[in-house]
Amino acid sequence: MFFENKDKLAFKFKLITIYIMAIFYINVGIGHFINPDFFLVIVPDYLPYHLFLVYISGLFEIIFGVSLFFKKSRKFGAIGLIFLLILVFPANIFLFQSLEAQSVYEISKNKALVRMFFQAPLILIAFWHSLDKVYRYFDIFCIIIFIPTILYFISLSS
Repeated sequence: MFFENKDKLAFKFKLITIYIMAIFYINVGIGHFINPDFFLVIVPDYLPYHLFLVYISGLFEIIFGVSLFFKKSRKFGAIGLIFLLILVFPANIFLFQSLEAQSVYEISKNKALVRMFFQAPLILIAFWHSLDKVYRYFDIFCIIIFIPTILYFISLSS
């Protein structure tokens, strides 16, 4: 009974994190269309069709973010986000390497480096959101990493 109540609490917290991340991804995805120049600056030079890449990544962020809201499509959305986060990782590397991009984002090289490492918790959280079952210790671990991860990204927008 004691562990059962804790599992229910963890599940409720997980559901809250799912909704927060869904809103986060939808918001960022919309940002790709409202202010594409903000994202264009971190598209690596070696990739073609920069504007198309900004729009398509924004579209997929919106699609996968919306998918998180619904139980039937949540796994699809979470797995899609994992692939998307991996595919956009070169933008984080480029931000770390480009003084121009760092200037536009008003961050230092060290902050760009820290930003790169936040891709791993985002991927792990997306994987966690793809799981239907309760895995007590993994759930606790993901709850713990969710908090600094979301706080970090909230701090970027303020």
